[in-house]
Amino acid sequence: MSLWTDGAEPVFARLSPIGWALALVRLLLIGIVVYGLMVVLAVTRLMETPFGKRPVSPYIVQLACIISLRILRLGLAVHGTPMQHRGAVVSNHSSWLDIFVLNAAQRVYFVSKAEVSKWPAIGLVARSTGTVFIERKSSHARKHKSQFEDRLIAGDRLLFFPEGTSTDSRRVIPFKSTLFAAFFSPHLVDTMWIQPVTTIYHAPKGEDPRFYGWWGEMGFAGHFLHILGARRKGQVEIIFHDPVAVSDFASRKDLARYCEQAVRASLEDVMGQN
Repeated sequence: MSLWTDGAEPVFARLSPIGWALALVRLLLIGIVVYGLMVVLAVTRLMETPFGKRPVSPYIVQLACIISLRILRLGLAVHGTPMQHRGAVVSNHSSWLDIFVLNAAQRVYFVSKAEVSKWPAIGLVARSTGTVFIERKSSHARKHKSQFEDRLIAGDRLLFFPEGTSTDSRRVIPFKSTLFAAFFSPHLVDTMWIQPVTTIYHAPKGEDPRFYGWWGEMGFAGHFLHILGARRKGQVEIIFHDPVAVSDFASRKDLARYCEQAVRASLEDVMGQN
C-alpha cells in the first residue's frame, strides 16, 4: 500500500441499502466481465505463442477495462493521442482504478510493485495481462533494468508510475528517475520514446473531491466497496502529451524532471478551472 500520507484521508459515509445493492450487482457484473474475458485471453495467448508476438490479446484487456468502467459509471474522456513509437508511457498515480482507466485508453503493459501480484482478484488480472512486477529496492535496480530492456526489445510498450506511490488524486509528487535508466542503455537510447500522461479524476457530485484517490493507510476492501456503491456518476480525464525522444535528454534525471513538469502543469491547469 502507499506510504504517501500528506493530508487526512476522506471519511466515507456508510453505504445505504441502495448503495449495498449497487455494490453487489456491480461486483458480480465486473467479475463476469473480467474473469470471462480472462478465459478468452488465456486461449488467445496460447494461439499467439507460436508467433512470438501478441497482436490480439492487448485488445481483449482493453475491452474488459472499458466495460468495467461503464459498469462503475466512471466516464472516460481522452485528450490527445496514444503514441505509436517504441518505448513507455508514464503517468501520475492516484488509485488502483488507474489500472482500468489507463488500460481502457490505450494498449500497454503495466509495471507494478511485486505485492500487487498477491492481491485478491486484481493480482490474478495483473498476472494474466503481462504486468512487469518489480521490488522497489535499490538492490534490485540492475534486475529491473534488465527486465525492462527485455520487454522493450520484444516491442512491448510499458507503463509505469514514477511517483512510486499513489496520492489523493489532487496533486503530483516528485518523479523518481530510477526506472528511466533502462531507456538510456546504448542499444536502446536512440530508438526509445516516452509519453507523459496526466490522469485527472472528478468525484461524483456531492462527494469529497478525493473520492477516487487511494493512499496512505486506506484499506483496499473499504475503498473498493465505496467505489462500487457510488450512486452518482464520476469522470476521469486522460491527457496524452506529446511523446519525446529519449535521445533528446542528457540523463534519466532530466527526462524524469521533464515528464513530471508536463504531468503536473496539466493537472494543476484542469484543477484551477474547477
